[in-house]
Amino acid sequence: MGGDEMNRMIEIAKQDDEKHIVFGWASVAADSNGDPILDRQGDIIEIGELENAAYEYVLRSRSGGEMHERDRRGIGVMVESIVFTGVKMEALGIPKGILPYGWWIGLKITDEDAWQKIKSGQYRMFSIEGKAKRVPIGEE
Repeated sequence: MGGDEMNRMIEIAKQDDEKHIVFGWASVAADSNGDPILDRQGDIIEIGELENAAYEYVLRSRSGGEMHERDRRGIGVMVESIVFTGVKMEALGIPKGILPYGWWIGLKITDEDAWQKIKSGQYRMFSIEGKAKRVPIGEE
């Protein structure tokens, strides 16, 4: 999957202007065939690791931030979260090859300035923040 195609896929997919809610992929681990995808930093996140990180975020935070700036945390709150794994897609009746393997979220944006940046298109996608240990491929 090429860079432009991947960027289009992870852009904010839907926004509800009345409710100030945005939906889209927080992170995509693999394409719809299950083939791993390099993220913008050149890393691969295994779907199981992404799922664990998503659960931790939902359990401990749910708070949305702006551009990874410490003083801009709390500009929104998560209202929806599902990590699409092969097992979950099968349980939901979603045939293989339809959706990527990744983390879909919805955020209610409570900060008006951030909401205006989303509406204008200045902010077009989500970016997850976290800590991880880089392991070269083949050394897992």
